Amino acid sequence: MDENEPEISPPEGKALLGESRVVFDAVRMLGPLLGAHVQPRQDTGALLVILAPGFGSDERYFAPLRRYLSRKGFHAEGWGLGRNLAGIDLPHRLEDLSDRWQFSDKPDYKGEASVPYLCDRLIDQIRERHSETGSPISLIGWSLGGYLCREAARDLPAIVQSVITLGAPTIGGPKYTAAATFFRKRGMDLDWIEAEIKRREDVPIMQPITAIFSKSDGIVNWKACIDHHSENVRHVEINGSHLGLGFNPSVWEQIIAALESTPLYGL
Repeated sequence: MDENEPEISPPEGKALLGESRVVFDAVRMLGPLLGAHVQPRQDTGALLVILAPGFGSDERYFAPLRRYLSRKGFHAEGWGLGRNLAGIDLPHRLEDLSDRWQFSDKPDYKGEASVPYLCDRLIDQIRERHSETGSPISLIGWSLGGYLCREAARDLPAIVQSVITLGAPTIGGPKYTAAATFFRKRGMDLDWIEAEIKRREDVPIMQPITAIFSKSDGIVNWKACIDHHSENVRHVEINGSHLGLGFNPSVWEQIIAALESTPLYGL
């Protein structure tokens, strides 16, 4: 771990129990989603917003937010890659990864680079959508999806305009999350993952980043969500569960503010 980063551990049992508040977050969502007639903005149509779900979830997680963003005048769509199964069911070999990942050899490879492999697919998807639409793109990612969005932005500075992450770890991969024990039981070397992905910090993320986190997050240690490496990052603390970040009205407000301030470099 970098000397500038605090000591971090996965969330403990009490924090996990706090995730039951997701029900409250879902109820709060109904007001802004079903309430007032939202007048679409007239100057956001050029921006395409792509949303990436977290570990184990799919595009349905962000369905309410996509609807809300559409009512606000943004063109929002899913990431087009189905369920996020990195580390569970994503068959690949280490040599299948692109040259952007400079991994050291690992004879006993157990799928530790499945997230980078999925990131390669997301980057291909973003390039394809940009080619089809000609639109500049902003990325929104929840949890693992946020990490994927960060890494895609790192490699696509001419296409991705901004990144918004919701409870997304910026370091350690799954090491500082509630999923750490699960992956260790699958034989994965989490220290190897942490060391290998840290190399990516040599290439900075230049785009504006809005990193939204909750100190009561029961899935990802909130300290792992703090970006100590990017210069153009704004950290926003909200009150809520990790599972409910995608439909927390306080998060939605921050997302709209971030998107409305996104510079459209491609126009």
